[in-house]
Amino acid sequence: MSTAVFTVSGMSCGHCEKSVSAELSSLPGVTEVSADAKAGTVTVASEQPLAEDAVRAAVDEAGYQLVGRA
Repeated sequence: MSTAVFTVSGMSCGHCEKSVSAELSSLPGVTEVSADAKAGTVTVASEQPLAEDAVRAAVDEAGYQLVGRA
């Protein structure tokens, strides 16, 4: 099991959290996602470490910007 925390810009509400969480949850191996708009972070638990490019693409698809690892 691997857990990583990423900083995401542009999230401001619960809808934002749900959008980012839904996209990240669709990545292979992801078991849990917790987004926090107030902190501007998202915590992703997965079976194996995730490639940052895959996380970036999922966050972009949700309409937000991945800043990097927190």
